[in-house]
Amino acid sequence: MLRSVVLIGLFALLALGSVSFATGTYVNITEPYNATVTNNGSIYLGKAGPGQTFSITISALTTNSTGAVFGRGWNKLVVTSYPKGWIVKNSALYRSTLTTDITPSPEASNGTYKLALSAVNIGNYSKIGSLSFVAYVNITPNVFRMSIAPEKVYGSPGEPKSITVTINNTGVSDSPFVINVSGIQGVQLQPETVIALHHTSETFKYAIFARTPGQYAPMVNVSSLESPLVRKSVSIKLDIKPSLLDDYYAIGQGSPIFPIIYEPSYVLMYVIGLLSKL
Repeated sequence: MLRSVVLIGLFALLALGSVSFATGTYVNITEPYNATVTNNGSIYLGKAGPGQTFSITISALTTNSTGAVFGRGWNKLVVTSYPKGWIVKNSALYRSTLTTDITPSPEASNGTYKLALSAVNIGNYSKIGSLSFVAYVNITPNVFRMSIAPEKVYGSPGEPKSITVTINNTGVSDSPFVINVSGIQGVQLQPETVIALHHTSETFKYAIFARTPGQYAPMVNVSSLESPLVRKSVSIKLDIKPSLLDDYYAIGQGSPIFPIIYEPSYVLMYVIGLLSKL
């Protein structure tokens, strides 16, 4: 009987030992994607452009070495080491999620950079101390892809035509993008600021037009609001031809030399063209 009790006790201790081994204090990262790191662990965040702010967010929840759950185990997330010239804003205190914002130097060269972070239990109130880990980020201007549709646009003078601009943000920054179109003679189109969140693809409409007939080759430009180095351009075709109403309107702007018998018809066509301009 005593032997059975001892064996049961040993099995219980082994079970407890396995639980302690299988659990432990950790940091649950939720942005820029879901991942879990333990003390002295590391994580690769992804790509960001020079000067583009990106964020690291963790959950405040964790456990200790015995598996006890702490809903607010982490009270602050701080960046303890980062490259010279970068800007860091550490997280607020006592939130269910903790976010730190990191802005690389606008002059940062292409390459992979190291950041040291620490999740802190303020005053060690929950007796879990702090947890340190390393994050790596690749700085490069190549953080998005773009496409335009259609690539050839037909229209009449002054008639706005919509193109579709698709931005596929492959980086970790949520920095806004600016769309503008250049290269249409006599027309200055207004830029538009849009947002394509990290790891998403978004589609936007942009209106273009030309005032005079002709064939144009405008450039559709997309750039990061925070980094002029992060930019791409695509050339499209814009074919502007006068419409029948424009022809009617033009009749009244000159003195056509035709037999007088046709003049009532010209007057009617001009009136139609004039009404189309109102």
